[in-house]
Amino acid sequence: QVQLVESGGGLVQAGGSLRLSCVASGRTGSVYAMGWFRQAPGKEREFVAAISSSGIRTFYADSAKGRFTISRDNAKNTVYLQMNSLKPEETAVYYCAGGPTSQGITQVRVDYWGKGTLVTVSS
Repeated sequence: QVQLVESGGGLVQAGGSLRLSCVASGRTGSVYAMGWFRQAPGKEREFVAAISSSGIRTFYADSAKGRFTISRDNAKNTVYLQMNSLKPEETAVYYCAGGPTSQGITQVRVDYWGKGTLVTVSS
C-alpha cells in the first residue's frame, strides 16, 4: 500500500500562484508515476498533470500547459504542482494520484489516490 497526503491548498486571488505538495509513504512511493487531478463543484474529476517515476516524462492537460509545472523529489518521496496565473474556474479539490505509468495516469489508470487539498481562486 502507498499513502498519499497532499498539502499546499488555500485561498489565492486570480492571477496568483500556489504550489501543491504530495508526500508518498508506505511501499516505496518513488517507484510510481505520479499525477494531479482536480474536481470542481458539480463537475467530474479531471486530469491535470503527470510525471514519470524518474521525472523525465511529463504530461499536462491543455488547460495546464504553460502555467502549471509538475516535478518530483524522489529522495523526499514528494511530487509538486506549481500553479501560476490561476483562474477562478480552477477552484477545485486537487488530488494526488499514483500509478504504474505517467501516460497511464493521463487515462486515469491510478492505483492510489490522496484525499485532496482545496484550492480556492477568488476573482
